Amino acid sequence: MQRRPWIILAALALGRVAFGYQFQTVASLATDLIGRYGLTYAQIGDLIGVYNVLGVFIALPLGLLGRRFGDRLVMGGGLLLMTAGAGLSAWAAEPSLIAAGRAAAGAGAVAMIVLQGKIIADWFTGPRFMIAISVSACSFPIGMGLAGLVLPPVLAHLGLRAALLTDTVPAGLALLLFLASFREPAHVAPVPRQFSLPSRPEVVLLLVAGLVWMVYTAAYSAFLSYLPASLAGRGYGVAVVGLVMTIATWGNVPATMLGGSLTARFGGLRIFLVGSLSLAIGMAGSAVSGWPVAWALVLGVLGAVQPGVIMAIGTLSARPENRTVGMGLFYALYYLGGAVAPTFCGMVADHVGRPEGGLLAAAAISLLAIPLYMLHRALASHATMLVRA
Repeated sequence: MQRRPWIILAALALGRVAFGYQFQTVASLATDLIGRYGLTYAQIGDLIGVYNVLGVFIALPLGLLGRRFGDRLVMGGGLLLMTAGAGLSAWAAEPSLIAAGRAAAGAGAVAMIVLQGKIIADWFTGPRFMIAISVSACSFPIGMGLAGLVLPPVLAHLGLRAALLTDTVPAGLALLLFLASFREPAHVAPVPRQFSLPSRPEVVLLLVAGLVWMVYTAAYSAFLSYLPASLAGRGYGVAVVGLVMTIATWGNVPATMLGGSLTARFGGLRIFLVGSLSLAIGMAGSAVSGWPVAWALVLGVLGAVQPGVIMAIGTLSARPENRTVGMGLFYALYYLGGAVAPTFCGMVADHVGRPEGGLLAAAAISLLAIPLYMLHRALASHATMLVRA
């Protein structure tokens, strides 16, 4: 077995861990930031969402640049910008410059995310594709979970600047591993280095698949952004909050891997519906009742079997030669949701007067994935797509 594809996958997964870690940083430090700077929940939502806001505008251009200049340059540049932007936030350690650093790091994450699906599809085929795409998908919540575990003690013992500086570590390691391992696969036909767009049918499929991914990820990220404040406000201690966040994030890892492997046996639709309904039920239950650990198991495990299915249909909605640009379209919508959802859920929380309002708003958003997936299924043969994978 060739080692290079798996080393490249490890670099991509580590980059996605860095993405989750950096995205979750503000949520993990929210209580300190609110007390230190007098921020509202909506302003915390703005600080969270600014990490994604540039993706709305640059995801498609970066896809075009990836086709024009190649995967190595654009992916490497993205990981470098993630590292540098995180360093700026740590150096500044005040709200406006933290936001600027997060915007820069988020722009780098756009390049990294847009190229990942195409690189995985180049190096992995058959059953290995679903395994690889699931590894990529479950790396994001690993990063979010690490942020919840690492940042509070670093903040308590070393201060805010040191906590923000930890954002540079996973991104910097991913950059080094990627540059050391990546080569263009010899078996893939070279794509003409020119600017071009997918066909109209491909664009429609990509946009619908992108909407599915948008509402799933936006709801999940917004939910996790307000869950720590909700649990703390209801009197749960640091240990319980840490346990719940760990289950709700790291529980995704075996669940997403299992969902990817079970797709061939049970079909993408069944896996998707089980995951989407469990996610919404777990989110709503966390907001309106006790038993936070039980609800974390529902949303963090049962509610996390479907990400690989969504990423697979997005990746396979375009032909190989159009995949880099296609994923730019796919992720432009994802970034729109990531920029808007935390602020929207924060506004609901402010209106209700409690962070539980944000949790219920996230649950409602997550349910929109079901009709969107059914629309994509009506437009394309998912059975054919997933067998091709």
